[in-house]
Amino acid sequence: MEFALLGWPEDDHRLRLDHRQFAYAGKFVMTSTGKAVVGDDGVVAAVAFDADRTDPDTLCVRYVTVRRDRRGERLGPRLLRFVRERARERGYERVTISVNNPFSYQAAYRAGFSFTGVEHGLAELTLEWPGDRSAERYRAGLAVFRERDLSDEEQAFLDEHIDGEPPDVLDAPT
Repeated sequence: MEFALLGWPEDDHRLRLDHRQFAYAGKFVMTSTGKAVVGDDGVVAAVAFDADRTDPDTLCVRYVTVRRDRRGERLGPRLLRFVRERARERGYERVTISVNNPFSYQAAYRAGFSFTGVEHGLAELTLEWPGDRSAERYRAGLAVFRERDLSDEEQAFLDEHIDGEPPDVLDAPT
């Protein structure tokens, strides 16, 4: 697997993804966000990001997508970790992401993010790096999802993790 930073927001990079294979594919065509990808023989996961409009020291991850047939391989968290490291190297002190389901929440935790306690947008929870990775904070975020209309898979996931510890942070990809 090769991880690559295609460009920062000011580079006006466009990425065309097949909408049948990737959620949010249309969001990657926009040139106002930076892009990073992972792939072997073609793109299998992508992230779009830009600077926070109110805090120049914060990078915001806007979209993460993994090709449907490659989900469950931890590509999303590994790519998030890759972007987080590139942001740190570029001088960003903080990286945020907002998620709207427990699977994305877990993926962000695997990348080293933690729940801020803030909800916004359309039922999104904000996570940040660095942050409080205590078990209490992790469980508080999962508990927010309990109040939502979830799929059977999401409900089973919550039942399994609601009293657990935050997942370990995955090693940084090379």
